[in-house]
Amino acid sequence: MQLCKFYAGKKVLVTGHTGFKGSWLCRILHLLGAETYGYSLNPPTEPNLYEIARVDEILTSVLGDTRDFEKISAFHEEVSPDIVIHLAAQPIVREGYRIPRETYEINVMGTVNILESIRINGVTKSFLNVTTDKVYDNLETPDHRYCENDRLDGYDPYSNSKSCSELVTHSYCRSFFSSKQCALSTARAGNVIGGGDFSPNRIVPDCVRSAILKKPILVRNPDSVRPYQHVLEPLFSYLEICARQYLDNSVAGNYNIGPNESDCLTTGGLVNLFCKYWGEGLKWTSTKEEGPHEANYLKLDNNLLRDRFGIEPQWDISTAISKTVDWTKKWQDGEDMARYTDEQISDYLKMRGELV
Repeated sequence: MQLCKFYAGKKVLVTGHTGFKGSWLCRILHLLGAETYGYSLNPPTEPNLYEIARVDEILTSVLGDTRDFEKISAFHEEVSPDIVIHLAAQPIVREGYRIPRETYEINVMGTVNILESIRINGVTKSFLNVTTDKVYDNLETPDHRYCENDRLDGYDPYSNSKSCSELVTHSYCRSFFSSKQCALSTARAGNVIGGGDFSPNRIVPDCVRSAILKKPILVRNPDSVRPYQHVLEPLFSYLEICARQYLDNSVAGNYNIGPNESDCLTTGGLVNLFCKYWGEGLKWTSTKEEGPHEANYLKLDNNLLRDRFGIEPQWDISTAISKTVDWTKKWQDGEDMARYTDEQISDYLKMRGELV
């Protein structure tokens, strides 16, 4: 599908637009010609991609909490979006251990509130709930690749709250949208990396902070395996799913979005690549920091996405790291990061066979 043709002039509401993934997504939608609206809290970090890439200049933004039903419902009614992409969340595993009640409130009731807005207002035709690869009951089996029909039962409060968010979406689909008023899907993406992520307790932002300070990178779990991918991979998959189900409700469902199995690697392997592309003698060391439970092995089966939509990963993990390092160094050099972010998006579009 030519996304440029589909999204030109479409009204798209993005919740969580001030975050890392949301900021990249809004710049993509701008290049595709969409009429973009955002509902979110203030940017979650300082610095942040939302301000660095001047995302506020290319959309209509309302600052608000997804737990505030009256506010988000009123904004949804005012915008009357064709498509809603729900990214707003408390997205950090360790933060979920620290504030479990708030994590459930945001990740579960936030989803309920946006779905209620869609149900009541009755204008949106395509909705995507972005969850996580951590929604599955992790068996800690090194060779297992989780499929969409595997059991949902995230271990920690963040992961479990996202499992609950999936169940909420499934219930609304069966209870209120069986008449095909609006197509509902969920997307379970692997670990994303890319320029402009400054989140705490994430490995690539930790690498960036250490590199800038010229200090060794401290790696908590160097042997853990994750489905790492550049942030543009899932974002373009989200857009493809939303477009396809807008045109054909029968393709709505639950989708894993992850790299090819050869790009699922250990955290230590990822950091080795970062050090290689950063250069300057950057090193890393393993730390014995004690912390709450985190999964050791996690891989996704992306065959459903490939078979149904023909979506293939475009950038392997080496390219993903290289692009992340390039973006970070441009930012450090004071470049125009809105322009450079758009350049990386355009490069990806060309790989897909699209031009903007």
